[in-house]
Amino acid sequence: MEIKIFGPGCPKCKALHKAVTEVVSEMGLSADVKKVEKLDEIVQAGVMLTPGLMVNGKLKVFGKVPGKEDIKRYIEEEKQ
Repeated sequence: MEIKIFGPGCPKCKALHKAVTEVVSEMGLSADVKKVEKLDEIVQAGVMLTPGLMVNGKLKVFGKVPGKEDIKRYIEEEKQ
């Protein structure tokens, strides 16, 4: 499973990365969690507001830091 966090390194981007890595650890998943900080790559992914969260190539949310339950749901959706 590949998870990407889109953002230039702002506090919300760091908070999303921390929350995602915690959820992945809690779920016992083997996932590649990457931070994407280059603006052209962020825009190319369709993220208009940061931070953004992509799971297995599907943009799940952007412009806010979702709660852990929401992050877990996004990951579960892509496990099926």
